[in-house]
Amino acid sequence: MRQTPKQRVSPLAFIVFVMLCGGSFIELTQAELKPTLEIYPMQEVQRKPVGKPLILTCRPTVPEPALVADLQWKDNLNNTILPKPHNYDPLYDSKGNRKNVTGRNQPPMYTETLPGESLALMITSLSVEMGGKYYCTASYANTEILETSVTIKTYVAITWTNAPENQYPILGEDYVVKCEVKADPNPTIDWLRNGDPIRTGDKYVVQTHGLLIRDVQETDDGIYTCRAAVIETGELLERTIRVEVYISPVITHLPTTLEAVEGKPFAANCTATGKPVPEISWIKDAAQQNVATADRFQVNPQTGLLTVNSVSQDDYGTYTCIAKNAAGVVDQKTKLNVLVRPSIYELYNVTGESKKEVAITCRSKGRPAPAITFRRWGTEEEYAPGIQDDDDRIVLETYYNEERGESSGTLRIARSQRSDDGLYQCIARNKGDTAYKTGHITVQFAPDFTHMKELPPVFSWEQRKANLSCLAMGIPNATIEWRWNGRNIKDLYDTNLQIVGTGPRSDLIVHPVTRQYYSAYKCIATNIHGFAEHDMQLKEARVPDFVSAAVPRQLTATTITWDIRGPPTELGLPILAFSVQYKEALNPDWSTALNRSWSPDSPYIVEGLRPQTLYSFRFAARNQVGLGNWGVNQQQSTPRRSAPEEPKPLHSPVQNDKEEPVVVSAYSDHFELRWGVPADNGEPIDSYQIKYCPGNKMAGTWTELENRCHTVDVVETTSYEMTNLNGNTYYRIELKAHNAIGYSSPASIIMKTTRGVDVIQVAERQVLSSAAIVGIAVGGVLLLLFIVDLLCCITVHMGVMATMCRKAKRSPSEIDDEAKLGSGQLVKEPPPSPLPLPPPVKLGGSPMTSPLDEKEPLRTPTGSIKQNSTIEFDGRFVHSRSGEIIGKNSAV
Repeated sequence: MRQTPKQRVSPLAFIVFVMLCGGSFIELTQAELKPTLEIYPMQEVQRKPVGKPLILTCRPTVPEPALVADLQWKDNLNNTILPKPHNYDPLYDSKGNRKNVTGRNQPPMYTETLPGESLALMITSLSVEMGGKYYCTASYANTEILETSVTIKTYVAITWTNAPENQYPILGEDYVVKCEVKADPNPTIDWLRNGDPIRTGDKYVVQTHGLLIRDVQETDDGIYTCRAAVIETGELLERTIRVEVYISPVITHLPTTLEAVEGKPFAANCTATGKPVPEISWIKDAAQQNVATADRFQVNPQTGLLTVNSVSQDDYGTYTCIAKNAAGVVDQKTKLNVLVRPSIYELYNVTGESKKEVAITCRSKGRPAPAITFRRWGTEEEYAPGIQDDDDRIVLETYYNEERGESSGTLRIARSQRSDDGLYQCIARNKGDTAYKTGHITVQFAPDFTHMKELPPVFSWEQRKANLSCLAMGIPNATIEWRWNGRNIKDLYDTNLQIVGTGPRSDLIVHPVTRQYYSAYKCIATNIHGFAEHDMQLKEARVPDFVSAAVPRQLTATTITWDIRGPPTELGLPILAFSVQYKEALNPDWSTALNRSWSPDSPYIVEGLRPQTLYSFRFAARNQVGLGNWGVNQQQSTPRRSAPEEPKPLHSPVQNDKEEPVVVSAYSDHFELRWGVPADNGEPIDSYQIKYCPGNKMAGTWTELENRCHTVDVVETTSYEMTNLNGNTYYRIELKAHNAIGYSSPASIIMKTTRGVDVIQVAERQVLSSAAIVGIAVGGVLLLLFIVDLLCCITVHMGVMATMCRKAKRSPSEIDDEAKLGSGQLVKEPPPSPLPLPPPVKLGGSPMTSPLDEKEPLRTPTGSIKQNSTIEFDGRFVHSRSGEIIGKNSAV
């Protein structure tokens, strides 16, 4: 195939082509660089919001920028806009923050040259009047005028002129949630609540300037959204408004009248409710003063508590309580009454005469006027106004003056008596307090000896001095004189009659050296209201008469218990002791008889007798004068030797069964049996036999488990501890005493152990037995008594040891006195008597002796178990003491 040869281009043709193309390009470039002015932003119409700043830049587009001259801006009125003045104070600092300047040299618009030969139009704040066409002009190469324009159209942006973000409607009222919007063109408004659209209806109405809520309730609380939109500009703006319903304050508690006590603290509450919590203040109306600023007053604005440190009478008046919050103000008035505590300013002691009227008056002041009454000191019962129901002699009269705040009360007692004498308490009361004051009513009366009518006569013997005491009751005190056989003793000048004291107590000391002084003496008391007489008898005292009777009540082989009936006694001269002498009937000598003495209130038991023996007994009574004659001589035989009497268990039943008493043990596994020593009936008790058997009751029948009985014999003890018992189990216990004759009849008790385990554990930890603990305690007490007695003997020469020491040094005359009674030492210091007896003196012996005069002390056979003894009874136990006979009541 034939190939077409390639065409070749010559270099000359290429050069011509390049030149032609280059010329065309130059012409085209020159045509594109035609001188013009351009405004940035480049839109021909600039739509801007009023109030905003604006900058428009005019930039020349020319081939030779150096040829551009006279570049300037003209406003919408075709006026040239001048450049920024040299002394212009800019509105913003270097960091872009607006400065606080007055704008004295701030033109609304000006021009400013920018880099790149551009001229900027500065508008600091765009206004509606600035809308229109603006021109940028310049000259180029002095031959061509350049000009361009831009149109500024203004509009008002959405602005919230009155739309607070927090609004507070009031409960129960209609309220418009404010949302006022400014915009041009006019915006459209709609509402949302908690994100949901709100439609106009009975509850809500959308208005031009807000949202109307009818009859606001607490449920209307919430977040509301006011939404504004401008369709022409497409602007949309939302305003979030928090609505919180406020409640107007209401005062819920304030009494119409308040009462305070003068001088005391006071507090009052004014309580109010509302939302928010109202602030409370107190105003004193008379001075229109907020009391929170006054002395002595404090107000808690949150709680409304008004406190006064110390109330004054000036605080009286009307006060207003004001409760205020953002929803409103409410007030309420109250009256403060100041109570003046009562004070008693007059109460005098008064004196009246028996059987006449006596009155005591009490005066008091306070506000309100106090009520006055009286009462006897030491009692709670008060007298009522008027005549008293239980005593028509007594009348209480009262008087009140409310205006002056004073009152008085008078207690009148007609036909006054001695019993009306005493302290009376006046009581003044009002609402503020109670006042007390005590006065005395003295009822004067003639002397009186009524209190001495029942006193016994005064006794003396063996020329002992006697004291006749005369005490006269009377107001004023009585003067006392003594008469004997119708004559004034003071005029007798008898040395055996001595007067001590002249009233209201007077003592006549009589020394009866002869029998004529044993007679009646007259005491005469006198005061301004009268006189009274009282006869006092001085009698000669004698030893008791014969014992009336002595009858054996209980016989054993070794003891006899007697019932003794004493001789007649005179008032004021009681029997102090009974004594017995006894011997075997075959022995004719009473000087060898044994003696025993008892106090009148003790059991009369003679012990240590021989079985199957006839004894002779004789009895006598003792008073302060001495021992009476022996009498009631009789003989009594003791029975033969026999088994001991039945022992008596020393346990009291604490649980009563229907059939028989039951003793309850404090422990579940052991029980301590204790008993008293019975009479041995002539043979010593050598042992005790104890038998205890468990058992139970079925249908009221006691059944013993014989194969589980335990029998033990104990000697020389009166207690036995039974161990290894079963808990909650009944045991029948039999106790018998044994001597050489045999066993006594059994004493029987029913005992029940407890159920508790804890009690057993406590018992196991016990180190000492009960008997050992009691023994230690008794030993300690005895040791303490011994030490005290020893100290008393050393320091004041008193006590048992001192008595023993004195006994060792007795005089022969004292021993002779003992021989006359066939007994131990006579009483030299009788116990004090309630009668005004003369001081005791040493007895010379009994004025009477038995037909057989004892010239020597009774002798006790050596080695015999029988000896003189004394039986004393202290109300619970009988104490037997060997040795001397004591002629007094030794019961302790």
